Amino acid sequence: MPRDANQPAALVVKMATERPLEPEKPAKDPAAVALGRKGGLKGGKARWEGISAKKRRELARKAARARWKKG
Repeated sequence: MPRDANQPAALVVKMATERPLEPEKPAKDPAAVALGRKGGLKGGKARWEGISAKKRRELARKAARARWKKG
């Protein structure tokens, strides 16, 4: 039991004004990070290789219409 009445008051003020501790972020799995990075480096170029010129043209037109559509 504190002898001084100000000590419990100071403790209450300290508890009320202290910033709460931020929770720790879970560590990332290095293997998953490497796989994600590997796939990300290929980008759109690798995805376009398997698509025919006709399909690419259709997708490009659809994208252009979506960009220029008045909304």
